[in-house]
Amino acid sequence: MTKLLRNLAGLVGFLLLWEIVVQIGLVSKTFFPPPSVVLVTVGQLLGDPDFVRDVVATMLAWFIAILIAVVVGVPAGLLLGSVPVLRNATAAIVEFLRPIPVAALIPLVLLVIGSGPEAKITLAVYAALWPIMFNTIYGISEIDPVLMETARASGTSRFRILSSVALPFTAPFVFTGVRLSATIALIAVVSTEFLAGSEVGLGNFILVASTGSTRFDLVLAGTVVAGVLGWLINEGLEQVGKRMFRWSTVDREAIA
Repeated sequence: MTKLLRNLAGLVGFLLLWEIVVQIGLVSKTFFPPPSVVLVTVGQLLGDPDFVRDVVATMLAWFIAILIAVVVGVPAGLLLGSVPVLRNATAAIVEFLRPIPVAALIPLVLLVIGSGPEAKITLAVYAALWPIMFNTIYGISEIDPVLMETARASGTSRFRILSSVALPFTAPFVFTGVRLSATIALIAVVSTEFLAGSEVGLGNFILVASTGSTRFDLVLAGTVVAGVLGWLINEGLEQVGKRMFRWSTVDREAIA
């Protein structure tokens, strides 16, 4: 509760500063409307079926991307984390791919896949995959080697060791990766919708509002909604993680 109050106090302070800066004329109201205007626009947009459709399209693409990233990233992390030879063999290609920004891949993805929902989902999966996979690998490295050796000595298969020993132990690390990837995936989806000119989505709404119009309150309103969605996702997952892994001492903030 104390954290929530601190967050709200910081938000209110930011909005007041924004309002004051605009009202005293340090920036133009036309190009940078005050929050008193933007928040009213947000309220109006939430009653607009077309805008709600854009939000739903963005969140649906985000959900599918996160689901795919988990399905791919967790097994890949378990495998790479438990087989050092394989991890060393793939280290170069992984470190080559990981720093490539999503924006740089948009032309290639559009050429290969097209500009439909598949494009933003693919790029969001790409962006979200790395934190999940690397947190899983890190979690594997933290397992007591004696525990793993005991399981092997008892004749337990590698698959059984990974599923019944490694995965439960690494679950808090994996969840941290999912929480980090969740906001990254949302950024990737909205950015792709904006840069690739998707037919529907929050990014498309912001793109249309920012071209051929002086309604910059619409641009900021769409941006605010995207930011609120990101905050809700992160806060919701953080609260879920605290309840699911109360027994864990894992630092859920540091591993990325």
